[in-house]
This record gives sequence, C-alpha cells and structure tokens, in this order.
Amino acid sequence: MSKIEKTEQAWRELLAAKGAEPAAFAVTRQAATERPFTGKYEGHWANGIYRCVCCDAELFKSDTKFDAGCGWPSFSQATSDQAIEERVDISHGMRRVETVCTQCGAHLGHVFEDGPAPTGLRYCMNSASLDFEAL
Repeated sequence: MSKIEKTEQAWRELLAAKGAEPAAFAVTRQAATERPFTGKYEGHWANGIYRCVCCDAELFKSDTKFDAGCGWPSFSQATSDQAIEERVDISHGMRRVETVCTQCGAHLGHVFEDGPAPTGLRYCMNSASLDFEAL
C-alpha cells in the first residue's frame, strides 16, 4: 500500500474543504493531542465505521469502541492489521506507542496495553483525526 503524500498547504485545504474540526491539522499532521473529554467522538455511540479524517481509510468499527474513562475515543482493535502503523514515541518524557494511518501517515493517537479482552489493547484516538460513517 503506498502512502498518500501532500504538501502542508494541500492537507490544510483538504481538511478545510471537508469541514474538519479546527484542531484536525495540528493533530493529524503535527501530532498534537486534543484535550480530554472535548472531542466529538468521545461520547459517541452510534453504529458505524470510524475513518481517517485525512484520507477516509477505514480504521475502526463501532463495535470495538468502549468507554475507557480516559477522555478520548477508545477502541480495542483496528479494522485490519494494515489499517494502523505503530511507532515508538518518546516525546514528553514518556515512552508510548504512537498510532498513524498507514495510508496517509496521519497521527491518530496512541495504543496502550490496558484494554479489554480479547486484545488487551486500548487504541486511544483523537476525535479530530476521525470521521464517522453511520451504518
């Protein structure tokens, strides 16, 4: 799968044209993090698919979403092994595993090993990195 590459300006224009939230560029292209309990999908429980806001790649299904109480939308698994790339992140004095969209490289959030069975994973995502498609 080849990565989608665009200039910074092209990403800004694409996100603006899609009506993405104001923080979408900073989150997806500059690895910013939205404040906890502020994202539009944190308390969102409709049935559907969560997609990358930048390239529309399918990332998570709603039946894997759970309330982790952390303030960000949390999922127990991605839609496929190829949907998300994991990278070691040692910023802010911590060692974490960053998650990015495999297709376009958008920063999504981080994955932690404190999620529910059967995966034991908690994909802690920024709402600003996601779009939702109702089913």
